[in-house]
Amino acid sequence: MGTGSGSGSESNENGWGGAGPGVVLKTLVVIGGAILLRRLTKSNTRWDHTRLVSRSLTGQKYSKEQAARDSDNYFNLRWLSCPAAEMVDSSKILYFEKAFWRTPHKPFRQRFFMVKPCPNEMKCDVELSTYAIRDAEEYKNFCDHPKDQRSQPEEVIGDVAEHLTTIYLKRCERGKHCLYEGSTPPDGFPNTWNGATYCTSELSVLKNNEIHSWDRGYDDDGNQVWGVKGAPYEFKPAPASSFVDMFPLNFPQSMEKRIGGYLFSENDRL
Repeated sequence: MGTGSGSGSESNENGWGGAGPGVVLKTLVVIGGAILLRRLTKSNTRWDHTRLVSRSLTGQKYSKEQAARDSDNYFNLRWLSCPAAEMVDSSKILYFEKAFWRTPHKPFRQRFFMVKPCPNEMKCDVELSTYAIRDAEEYKNFCDHPKDQRSQPEEVIGDVAEHLTTIYLKRCERGKHCLYEGSTPPDGFPNTWNGATYCTSELSVLKNNEIHSWDRGYDDDGNQVWGVKGAPYEFKPAPASSFVDMFPLNFPQSMEKRIGGYLFSENDRL
């Protein structure tokens, strides 16, 4: 009896005295559930972030809605990107091009994207670099072609040319509208188009594969000499059925070429 009484006293001191099996079981279930929830909500790995950003960049997107709201400053452009190769370290290479929606077969910008995790020492999640293409003419409308008619991965890797820019993306804080956002370093990268000496890029990945992209060039005095002002371009995926009446803008082909040359020349380094 004395021993039993002593054990009961010790149990009370530990907080379990008088607790029936049901209470103990419920407590264990709660603790187990908390551990499971923590595991399920654990931060994604660096490669999970990379895959998510790669998927978001991929596809056909348009700035139609933005052009409809502000046709003086924004044009209905087509963003097109698709997987092209994978490096031995699992970095993803995407082919990317931009064109006016009326002339998708004539892209005014062609690049390779290389997407990979940020280095461990950096406070970011995904590193997105752009590279020139050794023979861009051969890659026009690459994503529109059947896969068996595209350059093979080993050929793509061999055609990756000059490094142009790198954007460092970080997972957006809880409550923000974006999923990932980032930019080039403050001092940007060298650029000589239209009197610029350097350029900067900002990019945001939103839900539903929407991309906001903002490229600008600056001279030695910090004056912006090319690129849109005020806000980034907003590219949203559009269903194929909506392409017939994408946007009722009518401006001459010569105007398209002039505007395209000023903002997005093949000679620019973005």
